[in-house]
Amino acid sequence: MKTLLYSITALVMLTGAAQAACYADYKAKQDNPLRLHYGVATVQGDCSVSNAASQLSGRLSSGGWELLNVLSVFDDTQLDDKKDSAGDYFLRF
Repeated sequence: MKTLLYSITALVMLTGAAQAACYADYKAKQDNPLRLHYGVATVQGDCSVSNAASQLSGRLSSGGWELLNVLSVFDDTQLDDKKDSAGDYFLRF
């Protein structure tokens, strides 16, 4: 029984490690007065532009922003390259 429990635990840990992190960079705006920002956000599930857009649209609107577009989706190997450009909006939404 212990062996089965250890096997299941190891399988769950390996499954989580196999799924790579996904991020999206995007542009958003606010009106009155017009404000624009570029940001980077974490994406859950499918690492696609359409999935990122649907997730970010809701997150941004709750903060008073409107999603203009998702520029790209990427893994953690490109994350540091975009940190300076995103500034205060790096992983904020």
